[in-house]
Amino acid sequence: MDFDLGWILLGLPIAFVLGWLASRLDLRQMRIENRRAPKAYFKGLNYLLNEQQDQAIDAFIEAVQKDPDTTELHFALGNLFRRRGEYQRAVRVHEHLLSRGDLTASDRQRAQHDLALDFLKAGLLDRAEDALRKLEGSRYEAQSRLALLAIYERSRDWPEAAEIAQKLQDNGEGSFSGRMAHYLCEQAAARNAAGDTEAARQLLAHAIATAPQAPRPRIDLALMQVKAGQHGVALQTLLDLGQAAPQAMPLIAKAMAQAGTAAGRASQALAALQASYTEFASLDVLEAIVMLEAAEPGQADAARQRYLQHLERQQSLVATARWLSGEKLEHEQFHPQVQRAIEHATRPLTRYRCAACGFEAKQHFWQCPGCQAWDSYPPRRVEEL
Repeated sequence: MDFDLGWILLGLPIAFVLGWLASRLDLRQMRIENRRAPKAYFKGLNYLLNEQQDQAIDAFIEAVQKDPDTTELHFALGNLFRRRGEYQRAVRVHEHLLSRGDLTASDRQRAQHDLALDFLKAGLLDRAEDALRKLEGSRYEAQSRLALLAIYERSRDWPEAAEIAQKLQDNGEGSFSGRMAHYLCEQAAARNAAGDTEAARQLLAHAIATAPQAPRPRIDLALMQVKAGQHGVALQTLLDLGQAAPQAMPLIAKAMAQAGTAAGRASQALAALQASYTEFASLDVLEAIVMLEAAEPGQADAARQRYLQHLERQQSLVATARWLSGEKLEHEQFHPQVQRAIEHATRPLTRYRCAACGFEAKQHFWQCPGCQAWDSYPPRRVEEL
């Protein structure tokens, strides 16, 4: 059979036309899809700006389905899930990103960081720790270390917390010596509770060397010395603290007065307290002074007059209540009721308040129970702030 070249010449233009039509159809379909993807994206953005997170998530999911390779949409979707508390869905989004082989190094680090945040928010501390450890050497290194520090503090893993704090300090992220002293004090308290007082003393000595102006190590050491009957040594420890951190005197005033009395060195303790009170009129220091002066024969009434002298320097309902407790009223039979009412009114004024979150407590805390901030409680009562 003869091969007719005419059919070939006729088929080539037809093939060209069909190919051209197919390409036009593909381009048209691509343009339609490209128009739909940005439309879904902007729809989601509009919902997000209007705080309609449910609709925003639906729109972003639609956009991701149309263009699975868009990393920014994945990040936006994962962050939305995390903000809504849907941590499992956020984890799936970020794990999907990490599984992609075409992800850039920068986006991979970002996805790893977001995954760590998902675990943190979900309370999965072990998995969060593993995810944060993988960010060493990345641009998220400082943030990851701060998050690790919070994890170790929360789990009371003080050696690990100290290691991270040292790295942060070495890299110029601020001074963490105060925190590291707290970590050592926490370990000392655990050793002391277990009966290993020598190890506790060594840890406190290390804490003093780490942060010489931190009041807690010396206070804890003085309490241990008092418990061991070493009142003179305890007094000297507190006197040294008064020199190193005079702002902490209200916290140690009562202990200083008691140690001075027990050691037969009440006059030395009184002189230190009076010098501190002259510098700053603290109620706690004033009460310690009154306690020492009232212990002297025939000086009880004169000691109470110090409350009146304090009122000349500062208006204080607490000092008024302390003075009134020893006064005789015209209608003495009503004195107990009046005293109870005043003490009830002054009770909130004698609390301590966290400067970071405002949490109030009857006792002074080194770490706020509310916001977990360290050294956020001033050594002054609420009335003195």
